[in-house]
Amino acid sequence: MNLVCSKCLAVNRVPPARLNDGPVCGKCKQALLPAVPVELSDDSFAKFIGRTEAPVLVDFWAPWCGPCRMMAPAFAEGAAKLSPRVILAKLDTEASPAAAAPFNITGIPTMILFQGGKEIARQSGALSADQIVQFAS
Repeated sequence: MNLVCSKCLAVNRVPPARLNDGPVCGKCKQALLPAVPVELSDDSFAKFIGRTEAPVLVDFWAPWCGPCRMMAPAFAEGAAKLSPRVILAKLDTEASPAAAAPFNITGIPTMILFQGGKEIARQSGALSADQIVQFAS
């Protein structure tokens, strides 16, 4: 299975049987399946989503958004509960508008679940940690 490192963007091949063993990047030694949300940007979004074969749940948010800030702890809790099955990531739509634009985000927070680089589900509005886990499962 291909996993892209969120820090250095190196593509790593990990045997599916080893996903629960805490795989690390062969280049920078960072965790490939962290139990915390990873930060994406205009520079990293397309490669991370497009080349990571594991499901990736992205929270499209902005710093000025009250519901986004309120949901942040629940999203982090969801990352801990879903790791290593699903990678949770955050994309600041203010700082990275080019990455968010193709998805026609009309309200934030919006979460999009990607599998193999393709959108497979979308949910708008703030959710609890349990709702995030249920949505991503």
